[in-house]
Amino acid sequence: MPKTHSAAAVEIGRRVRAERQRLGISLEDLGELSEMGATSIGRIERGVSSPSVETIIRISAALEVEPGRFLSGVTPEDYGIRPRQVTVRDLIRAREQQNHRQA
Repeated sequence: MPKTHSAAAVEIGRRVRAERQRLGISLEDLGELSEMGATSIGRIERGVSSPSVETIIRISAALEVEPGRFLSGVTPEDYGIRPRQVTVRDLIRAREQQNHRQA
């Protein structure tokens, strides 16, 4: 059995599956409506594949829901440990310090 991509991918997939099942359509139906392969959608629903923004838009349009429904509450931490934990504030602060030293 394939390994899941991340906690975020699992949650997004769970939401896609729930919406698809709520509407009572098959993977094949969603594939046709979103112009994607049913296998690809199945991989997303199982959390094996992390969908791109374009894929989320295609699926949400096919299901007639806002894309945010699949992303709401998903955080960077849900994608796992990042090797670098630099924030935008850290980057700005470092640049300001560098500019201050050069002046």
